[in-house]
Amino acid sequence: MLTLALPVVASSLLERSVTTADIFLVGGLGANAIAAVGLSQLIIVFVMSLISGLSVGATVVIAQLIGAQKKEAACDAAFSAIGIGLLLSLLLGGAGLYFRKAGAVLLGAEPHLVALVDTYLFFIFLSLPFSVAVDLLVAVMHGRGDTRTPLVGIIGINLLHLAIAYLLIYGKSGFPAMGVKGAAIAVGLSEVAGTAFLMMRAFQKGYLARTSLRFKISSSAKNYGAHLDLLLQVVKVGLPLCIDRVVQQTAQMAYARAVLVYGTATYAAHQVGLAIESFSFMAGSGFAVAAVTAVGQSIGAAQYQRAKMENWEANRLAVLVMSVMGILFFFFPYLLLRLFTEDREVVALGTQFLKIAALIQIPLAVTMVLSGSLKGAGDTRFLLGITLAGAWLVRVPVSFYFAFVMPAGVVYVWGVMVLDWFVRMTLTLLRYRSEKWREVRVIGEV
Repeated sequence: MLTLALPVVASSLLERSVTTADIFLVGGLGANAIAAVGLSQLIIVFVMSLISGLSVGATVVIAQLIGAQKKEAACDAAFSAIGIGLLLSLLLGGAGLYFRKAGAVLLGAEPHLVALVDTYLFFIFLSLPFSVAVDLLVAVMHGRGDTRTPLVGIIGINLLHLAIAYLLIYGKSGFPAMGVKGAAIAVGLSEVAGTAFLMMRAFQKGYLARTSLRFKISSSAKNYGAHLDLLLQVVKVGLPLCIDRVVQQTAQMAYARAVLVYGTATYAAHQVGLAIESFSFMAGSGFAVAAVTAVGQSIGAAQYQRAKMENWEANRLAVLVMSVMGILFFFFPYLLLRLFTEDREVVALGTQFLKIAALIQIPLAVTMVLSGSLKGAGDTRFLLGITLAGAWLVRVPVSFYFAFVMPAGVVYVWGVMVLDWFVRMTLTLLRYRSEKWREVRVIGEV
């Protein structure tokens, strides 16, 4: 589990740091730039959530096919997932370009923020197909149990992004100072380079096959049916997760609306706090992805006891790492916040946010890894119900109460996160212990 998990943890941290770095780099431009990039990323994550379930679906199906020793079918499943993902990304990218300003207004952004959000999102949506391609190629490799190649790719994307962003945001080495526009251009260029590298390695390692690209035109109807079955399997696993992500992100957007009631500086503190917390979140996410891969391959090989042992190890490691992060958030928030901004009001508010975020690290770790194990088994529909319960029965209504009905201060709005994650942890734990996930069937005869 460590051999599999550590590169995933590292690549997950680095993948998130592409967008976190934008908040860090524009920090010198002030609270407005931080808030604009934060709002933009909220919209981007929502759009990505519409197709992100395909990534998990591809990982699960490919992992189980590899566990069942069906490598050719795994190549076909990979190509099918990438093809449909790129098609959807073109449609969503076009819609995003058209509605990007309306999205900022809908979130309640003040007029001076709308223009900055509009500029940032224009370049991000232009490069959306490449961002989707990176996610899907990483998912394919995770399904094959290869976590090191994505790590190399993500490191390259991060280094390229940092270099370009610094030059373009502040106008170094003869480049014009573009501000938030420069940050967005840097994201797009680094994703293009990352797609080229990961695609090349996928073909070299045999994760994608040229025979799949031709759809086997001369083959029989049976082979066409096999391709369709693989695509449907990916969609069957991924669709509930797409809906899950949409539900989660719409809840996050509603939650952001509750925070924005308390002003731009408060939302800037909220966004910086999330950027810092993301390093803990992505560590947990890395162990969750490792659980998806390991559990998926074990279930594909019908080794259920091994799958349970892998879940236990991933949980233990995630709780350990995220507990340490929680201690840092609680006792050293000022030092962490000063890395991102020198705005005194943002730092003061962000200190309160990080102390609250420290309290959710253990339930967050348990929920993420258990969810990863359930995904590896293909039990994704129940996870959608858990998200609905935590996000829309707890987080949104209670935070709206403290924002609009009885404004009691943003600390109460942030405190709702604790209740939300304890509810999700309890429901996920009950589902896993029931072992109903063993009854789920993902792959059939291929």
